[in-house]
Order: sequence, then C-alpha cells, then structure tokens
Amino acid sequence: MRALDDSSYDAAREAMVREQIVARGIREPRVIEAMRQAPRHLFVPPAERHRAYIDAPLPIGEGQTISQPYIVALMTELVRPQPDDIALEVGTGSGYQAAVLSPLVKHVYTIELKETLGRRASAALREQEYDNITVRIGDGYAGWPEHAPFDIIMVTAAPEHVPQPLIDQLKPGGRLIVPVGPRFSVQQLQLIEKDVKGKVSTKTVSPVMFVPLRRPQ
Repeated sequence: MRALDDSSYDAAREAMVREQIVARGIREPRVIEAMRQAPRHLFVPPAERHRAYIDAPLPIGEGQTISQPYIVALMTELVRPQPDDIALEVGTGSGYQAAVLSPLVKHVYTIELKETLGRRASAALREQEYDNITVRIGDGYAGWPEHAPFDIIMVTAAPEHVPQPLIDQLKPGGRLIVPVGPRFSVQQLQLIEKDVKGKVSTKTVSPVMFVPLRRPQ
C-alpha cells in the first residue's frame, strides 16, 4: 500500500485524538496534547504505517504489539503525570508509550527485555529527539533500583501478579498502572497507589488484553 505523506499522517493523528481519545472520555489537556504530538506512525514497522492511527494494537515484531491509542491515553491519564515526576516504564516495546509520557514528566526510564525491540525503540526515540528518555535492555520484573523511587510506574505487558520490586520502588504518593492476569486472556487494568505513609491501595479500572510480561529464560 502507498505510504501516506506527512500531512496525511497529521490529519490521521488529529482524527485519532478527536474520535478515539476525546470522544471516549479522556479529559486531561496535557495528555490529549501529548497524544496529538507523538508520531505513532514512526513507532510501528513501515508496513504498518498506513494503519498507525486506527483504534487497534499493531504488531511490532518479536511477538509484541503497540497498544491501541485509547489504552495508551487512558493509562497515561490514570497515573496523573506531573512535570517533576520520575517515571519507570516496564516494557518499552516500540517506544511509543515513552514518547507520549516524555513531555509530561521530568524523566522516563524504560526497560525492554527483547534486545532487538529495545535497540529499535532507542534509535526511534533518539531520532525524534526525546532527550529525557533512558532505555535499558533487561528484566522489567526487577524494576530499576538505581533510579528508584519512582513517582510513576507504567507496566505495558501483563504479569500474572504485580511484581513486588515494582511496589517497593514506588515512591510514597506514587501511582503504578499495570494489567494483571493470565497470559493470552482477559486481564484487569489495575491502578495501584501508595500513600504518603506507604500504605498501598488497588483499584481495578477495566478489562484489557495485553501480551504477557516475560522474564529472561
């Protein structure tokens, strides 16, 4: 299929924001603007770019997917990003979620298990000059203790239970968003918050379907 030109991508992205994001209830202006600015078509394989702004996940290789735009926006809004926040993302994938989060926080640390995906995402983020994102290849279950505690933790693949290291690395007052449940089935998107005294509470948001969060073999 013929590739779209830049103006067509811009128009498709604007329609995505209007029809998939705002129309479905996302209200935070900073999140809406971040979705409007992030070039999703540059975070999917060239063969998928003509579908970059449809309301669906897309394959990115290595058996992984890029989440549908609405879910990216919803998860971003739920963690309530602030300009001085330090964020951890577990599951870099294509780099798109990190790109959306980038203008909303001070720094994003993101971990990808698959080396091919991690290197590809890192290159895409550098090319787009996202200079407050650090990508690491490694085991996301363990978090990134060298840069903890985190104001925000976003997990973009589904563990069967919430990894304890991530809860431990969440700052008092912090927010963790994670899909939890069985592999290749319906999971529950959970918002976990830690209050200033360190007490943890969990709210179930909605059913979702994510690829599994894997560990090194």
